[in-house]
Amino acid sequence: MYLPRNLISHLYLHLIRTHHPLSPPVLLLVALEPDALCACRILQALLKRDYIPHKIQPISGYGDLARAGETLVQPMRTQQGGSGGVVVCLGVGGLVDLATVLGLEVTEEDNDGAGGVEVWVIDARRPWNLGNVFGGKPTRDVLGEVEGNARQRENGIDRGQLLPTYRPGKGGVIVYDDGDITEELAVERNAYCTLEGIPFLDDDGEESDNSSDDSDVDLHPDTPNKKKRKSWSDREENGEDEDSDDDRPRQRRRSNSNDSISSSPTRPARRGLLSTANQVSNNDTSPNGSRSPPPSARPSSPPLPKQPSPRTLRRRLLRLRRKHEAVLTKYYSLGASYSEPISSILYSLAAELAREDNDLLWHAIVGVSSLELYGRSMTGVGISSPSDSGGSAGWGGERGEAIRQVLRDEVRRLNPPDPNDTSREIARGEASGVIPTTARSPTDTSIRLSPEPRFLLIRHWSLYDSMLHSPYLSARLHIWSDAGRKRLHKLLAKMGVSLTQCKQSYTHMDMDLKRGLRQRLLKYAPLYGLDGLVPPPASAGRGREGWGFVRSYGWKACLSATDVGVVVGSILEVGKSGVHANEHGGPWERGREKRELVDEQGQAESEEWVGRFWEAYDALGNIDALKHALPTAQHLYRAILRTGTSLIEKRQIRHLRAFRMAVVKEGPDVALFTHPAALTKLALWVGEAIAEQEREQRGKVGKGGRGTPLVMAGLNEARGVYVVVGTGGGGGVLDFVAKGEREAKRAAKAKAKEAKEAEKERKRKEREERLADGEEEEEGEEEEEEEEESEDDEDEDDDDQGQGRGLGKNRFGNAFQEVVDETNARVRIDSFEHCVVEVKKEDLSGFLESLSMKAVVG
Repeated sequence: MYLPRNLISHLYLHLIRTHHPLSPPVLLLVALEPDALCACRILQALLKRDYIPHKIQPISGYGDLARAGETLVQPMRTQQGGSGGVVVCLGVGGLVDLATVLGLEVTEEDNDGAGGVEVWVIDARRPWNLGNVFGGKPTRDVLGEVEGNARQRENGIDRGQLLPTYRPGKGGVIVYDDGDITEELAVERNAYCTLEGIPFLDDDGEESDNSSDDSDVDLHPDTPNKKKRKSWSDREENGEDEDSDDDRPRQRRRSNSNDSISSSPTRPARRGLLSTANQVSNNDTSPNGSRSPPPSARPSSPPLPKQPSPRTLRRRLLRLRRKHEAVLTKYYSLGASYSEPISSILYSLAAELAREDNDLLWHAIVGVSSLELYGRSMTGVGISSPSDSGGSAGWGGERGEAIRQVLRDEVRRLNPPDPNDTSREIARGEASGVIPTTARSPTDTSIRLSPEPRFLLIRHWSLYDSMLHSPYLSARLHIWSDAGRKRLHKLLAKMGVSLTQCKQSYTHMDMDLKRGLRQRLLKYAPLYGLDGLVPPPASAGRGREGWGFVRSYGWKACLSATDVGVVVGSILEVGKSGVHANEHGGPWERGREKRELVDEQGQAESEEWVGRFWEAYDALGNIDALKHALPTAQHLYRAILRTGTSLIEKRQIRHLRAFRMAVVKEGPDVALFTHPAALTKLALWVGEAIAEQEREQRGKVGKGGRGTPLVMAGLNEARGVYVVVGTGGGGGVLDFVAKGEREAKRAAKAKAKEAKEAEKERKRKEREERLADGEEEEEGEEEEEEEEESEDDEDEDDDDQGQGRGLGKNRFGNAFQEVVDETNARVRIDSFEHCVVEVKKEDLSGFLESLSMKAVVG
């Protein structure tokens, strides 16, 4: 089931009304990423204000999710002595069947599988598991399709969509819609709901033996996105012949009809005038028993049209089922992408409840700003295209910029300017575009707009180091080479900034240099291909488009939202212990005290990552802890620059058939890149550098402007595995520029379809008239009609072909699963990012060889 955006507060308001002291605490399952962490902070603040007890459980992967379902969720069911409750999944489980993973599925023995447990799913990853979106009901419908839909509408559910009359508390899985489901999944919704009402038939045309029972039907066979995560230990123990048992949780469909299709369907009794006339004529007899002729005024019943044979009905049903299954399979094969950040959705919930304040707004801003750091865009994990708006305007295209514009409006609304500070801002240069580095007063905790350049941690580093470690600047100036360093020095020289000045801490630089820095960058950066390095000047037409966000913490600190996202992400990926161990000499090896443990499944590693979650959680609400973690972020980005430079200089990046490949297996920073998110940042750094090289050498980016995909593998020597990440190319994000044209094309197709339906109806009436006149039906008319219906179905299936829904999307998750199904490689797929897998050290070469034959970008 899914909750439309206009009813975003419906479930939460019901939770407030029905909560009492004996109610079970709300369980929050939170992914280990900055966006989910910020969303958790927002939701926790709302729950605290309403005095609703809650429990936070960090989730590192699907293994953790299954364990949480077994130990925390299932005991809440009424069948096991619990009293139900609410489970909120933040960035967790949107791509798999949550009812199956958490143990809440409806079975033949247990019609109420949810047991009063209601699961709210808020996730930015796509594609959705359609079982969560249009299914997820707490009980199974045992009526026919029409009666079942009527019963659901009475309960406030219309084909998976929750209506304002819906009363929560019955359990089930409910997905929060950010607008995509309503606008873009109408075809998939129709296909899924139609399949729910179709009894299962074998493809050979014979009914299954148990069609009268509730039979399970896989709605999307051979769909890689919906298979269980496989581990190499399962493969070694069970063998290859049991691969079907290890499939990822799939969305199951159960027939809601207990009646099998009759082998000889009979026509129901006719009703109305004709039926009455027939009864009258049958009873109108003469006294001697002979029938009297009917009067001329009495309407005569025309002969019944020829009914289709049972074989024809089966064939139509199978064609209909295959048609809708193809729609779902096509949706799942589009590839991974990202939609609206979940922190933005939770802030919308707070705004709907009139609870918004600066703290909640800041968490939403940090969550949105963190997406670009991990390359999460509307085409999956990949580098963003350059933008002339500067800042982080490359993420999300028009939709991303619309979200940021709403956040800028919220900043102006909640932080109105003080007329007394106008002269002070002019003195500090903020009115002319100088980035703020200090607060206005000791008690200032306001949020301001700032023309943030694409530098890294500029307030906490020197200008030189900030430019040197910026992924955007490194790729375009070729910082990995000596020539690139000289280009950076020439840029600084043209700007009139000496190396002595720029290597000082930025806060201690000459004030005149800081005042004129932005104007000099706007003047000289385009000469080096650095368009978009800083946002353009504010104007009446564009406003402050591309400007970033800064928050003051009194005299303690002044941090931008991107800086906070960098620091929080570094805590999650590295942890504070890694930096301290490295500072005391010797390479850091994560989990050194656990080396003697065998951790093939990564359970000890997951526990360590969960510990880092609480460090990052505390840092979000404690400025001192955030400042203390700044060296962690600097340490990680120094390692990215060192490792990326080494890979490019030593020519260790190979070009395979479908992608480029690099392996990190030696060097002082190998242990840092055993975390998937840290490895993803390195892959994005290298990928952006490769895209710039392609653009300079060929004048364009490869793969039709989408860029060459990159596969990065990092060695985890302690566990004997490689962590493999697949990122998209340099095509960046997809905009909705052609959305109007697509809508017009769709409307034209709909009009043509209506005309075709009218023509079919005319032919049908002509055929019925011929039959009424006693003429025999022409041979082949039935087959011709079926062929026309089949052609119409194919036209509907091809409606989305030219619309670019899957163009440029990251399909590494699909490709990884295909390789696992076809080879004997020992692979563990546990990350919520489907473009991340773990491969046994000995199986990497065979895995990559098979992967090179797959389509990895849509």
